[in-house]
Amino acid sequence: MIVLGIDPGTAALGWGLVDRTGGSLRLIDAGCLETSPSLGLPDRLLAIHRFLADLISRHEPDMVAVERLFFSRNAQTAFAVGQARGVVLLAAAEAGRTIREATPNEVKLAVTGSGSADKEQVGRMVAICLGLKDPPRPDDAADALAVAIWAANSERSDGPVATGSAVMDRAAVAPMARGESSYDRAVREALARDRKAGARS
Repeated sequence: MIVLGIDPGTAALGWGLVDRTGGSLRLIDAGCLETSPSLGLPDRLLAIHRFLADLISRHEPDMVAVERLFFSRNAQTAFAVGQARGVVLLAAAEAGRTIREATPNEVKLAVTGSGSADKEQVGRMVAICLGLKDPPRPDDAADALAVAIWAANSERSDGPVATGSAVMDRAAVAPMARGESSYDRAVREALARDRKAGARS
């Protein structure tokens, strides 16, 4: 199953594609689309739509996952995220793709074990989940990959565990007959290392 994760924004839109086969995840591609500040909002949104339509057509993801709009102290930022999200949802719906949404806190909780994780922690756990040597750059791409990882692991081969759920450990919902997957083991070991490092400091 191929999942396209999106970290929405009108100035910078992070995107990441992962492939889930059984319990393992593989990075396909990731990046960040930056629109020119010289463009007006309509042209920025058009550029985002064209980019996403091309990305979906090229990789044919089974699912598009996007961060849900959250309340921000900066109203301008919230509006920009909302407008970009609308374009993402439109492009996914036009292509007939399954759509999943989660708040940033839900994604952080699922990927790192903490809803208040910072960008460095998210990037590090994304690298561990995907077997990468270094965290993806820029941060927008790492955030988008975190969304894709959340969505890929909230699905089972016979259907969704729970729409919009942040549950990463599927054993709590539907026990896996083969036991712990390589992904689950990597997350458990990384969290244990973080706890040990915190206890030493």
